Amino acid sequence: MRTTHVKRAYRYRFYPSDAQAAELSRTFGCVRKVYNLALAARTQAWALRQERVNYNATSAMLTAWKKTEELAYLNDVSSVPLQQTLRHLQAAFTHFFAQRARYPRYKSRKKSRKSAEYTTSAFRLQDGKLTLAKMTEPLDIVWSRPLPEGVAPSTVTVSQDAAGRWFVSVLCEDPRVKPLPTTDAVVGVDAGLDHLLTLSTGEKITNPRHERQDRARLAKAQRELARKAKGDGANRTKARRRVARIHAQIADRRRDTLHKITTRLVRDNQTIVIEDLTVRNLLKNGRLARAISDAAWSEFRTMLEYKAQWYGRAVIAVDRWFPSSKLCSNCGTLQNTMPLSVRTWTCGSCGVTHDRDVNAARNILAAGLAVSACGAGVRPQRSSPGGQSAMKQEPLRREP
Repeated sequence: MRTTHVKRAYRYRFYPSDAQAAELSRTFGCVRKVYNLALAARTQAWALRQERVNYNATSAMLTAWKKTEELAYLNDVSSVPLQQTLRHLQAAFTHFFAQRARYPRYKSRKKSRKSAEYTTSAFRLQDGKLTLAKMTEPLDIVWSRPLPEGVAPSTVTVSQDAAGRWFVSVLCEDPRVKPLPTTDAVVGVDAGLDHLLTLSTGEKITNPRHERQDRARLAKAQRELARKAKGDGANRTKARRRVARIHAQIADRRRDTLHKITTRLVRDNQTIVIEDLTVRNLLKNGRLARAISDAAWSEFRTMLEYKAQWYGRAVIAVDRWFPSSKLCSNCGTLQNTMPLSVRTWTCGSCGVTHDRDVNAARNILAAGLAVSACGAGVRPQRSSPGGQSAMKQEPLRREP
């Protein structure tokens, strides 16, 4: 039995007043400034004295910075988001030293995400109204779905995206997320471009190609932006916002589609087998990079894994070198070559005609079940460069 509930973030759109927008913009700027100052201090301490500076030291630095005339404006915003950004920096260094991430980078005023995190001491949620520290009026939030009853949020994160939209993310434990009843259903999933996903059951899920739908509108907006003089002019800002809004609409539709697909797969199947695709390397293909990015295979896998963990399901990833397309799912004969242009083929050994994608999905399922049966790791280490996952056969190596 599960002893703790799943922590889940509920994100809502809100519309701040002019005063609230100004206060939040100041907070975003101060958060960015403190992060960059602390990162510079930690980097300099290591370069000069080989000294590791921890969170407690940067917190003391923050107190000293507030007392200087140059940085006195840090006192004008809530201190909680400033402390939280120091904790985030500490987490970034922890991941770096554990070789799970790159060295932390400085935050940019134009490119970095604008956000501020508030803990329980810096916000009040009462009667459906959320009020942040340093504010007298609650935020005008569109409560599109209810929060779990009787649960107190632990943190609230306010952010603004490139399109100018404001969001508030409320993190709390959700007691409604529980393991689903066990089922015998298993499925193999082959990712593609002609069809977004092909299941071992023979079902093919259409690729919506969200970016292609708005490609002409996006290109027009980008041409208008390119004609504007570079700088901080109002016309260029408006043109940049138009481009950002189109990108945001595409991303929203893509995310909605992936949520629906992954939720259905997790609800209907006890075990889901996928390929361990290295999307970073696949994007180096100049002809297919745009279509691969639009398919969002990495986001699909991320959603599938955390939902499976929530609801007591298993996700198995087979090795990226497993020859799923070239292997006959009926007799196991391995074909010598299989160009991408070949969509159907007939096995020379058993005479069975295969749909390329359905055959690949069935082979992926068989390999994943073999991995599970032999007790190997169910998932490869995504954070380890060059990591290999367990598989049914020896990896097929490329000839030098």
